[in-house]
This record gives sequence, C-alpha cells and structure tokens, in this order.
Amino acid sequence: MELDAKQAGNTMKQGISFIVTDIEADGPDPGRHSMLSLASVARSESGEDQGEFTINLKPLPEAVQEAGTMRWWQTHPLAWQESTRNQLEPETAMQAWSDWVENRPGTPVFAAHPLSFDGAWVDWYLQKFTGRRLFYRARDPGLSHGAGVDIPSIIMAKTGWEYQRCNRENYPATWLGGHDHNHRALDDARGYAHLLTLALTGNIHQFASGL
Repeated sequence: MELDAKQAGNTMKQGISFIVTDIEADGPDPGRHSMLSLASVARSESGEDQGEFTINLKPLPEAVQEAGTMRWWQTHPLAWQESTRNQLEPETAMQAWSDWVENRPGTPVFAAHPLSFDGAWVDWYLQKFTGRRLFYRARDPGLSHGAGVDIPSIIMAKTGWEYQRCNRENYPATWLGGHDHNHRALDDARGYAHLLTLALTGNIHQFASGL
C-alpha cells in the first residue's frame, strides 16, 4: 500500500525524536472523561533538546468529571489552575500537537511514563479529532513510529530493578533533572525526558547502585 506524503514523511527522516509526553485529565477514561492538558518534550537519542510543546484543552461536552480524580485535584490547586487556563477546542489542540510532532527533526517515537496511560489518552484524542492513530496499525503507520516506549520498562532494563519498583517515588531527584513532579504537564514531561535521556545514554548506571 502506498502512503500519502503526510503519512510517508516520518519514515524518511534520519534519527529518532522521542516525544516524551505527559497528560492531565479529570478522570481515568478517555471519552468518558476529558483530557485537560497535554505537554511533550522532544529529545534525540543522544539527549539533544528538540523543542517543547504544551497546550490546555476544553472539556468534552459529553464527558463527566470523575469524583475521585476531582477530590485528588483539590489537593493540587495550583496544578489545576495551570491545567485549566487558556483552554482550546480539542480539535484545534490536537491538530497543533500533531503538526508540532511532524515538524521534529527525527522520526517521532512516542514515550511516556507509563505508556499505557498517556498513550491511551493521546491516541483516543488523535483519532477522534484528527482522524489519525498515534501508533502503528496494519495499513496505518500512525503519527508515531512503532508501538511507543514505556519509560518504566527502559528503567527496568537498564537498572535490573523489578518492574514494580520502576516508579517515580523510588527515583532519586537527579534522575528527573531537578524538575518538580507537580502535575503541571510540561514540568512532568521535562522530568521524564531527562530520565529517558539518562537511560538511553547509559548515565543512569552511576545512580543505580545501592538504590
């Protein structure tokens, strides 16, 4: 099957641009609940900074807020304020993010911590509002090459830790580059981008012993 120019563009680029992404939402399930904020940090395989993106989205008119999530948000008022200001229509936001991803210098590879959460949200919103998938499917290459990168799995492989241990609470602050994990999507994405860079470049080993 031949790909149109937009679909084929990612396959012709040299190198990888890891699109390290964090989202914030008002519940656990895309569609039933709404994504409020989307942020990505692009990094090359060697850790070169390739740009940042952040945007806030208006809630879906047919969606509801999940009570438990909203109680959690009440404990993070500053993050809630950041995630709900200057909101754009989801279609506008997702097209802007898609365009930004396609303009990175390398072949885009989506990465998240964990992939199962952020990836599911972004894929759902992309399909609904741009008609494109995030990940590869038969006869549809997707916006991102392959099936995405689960950052905890990379940490497990690089450190020898059990997967259950590969979570933020067990990481030294240096692994997140000093970025406060405050549930402001861009700050969280910056921390996870630093973590992925440490793992990919091998520099995480100097911090892994004895932890």
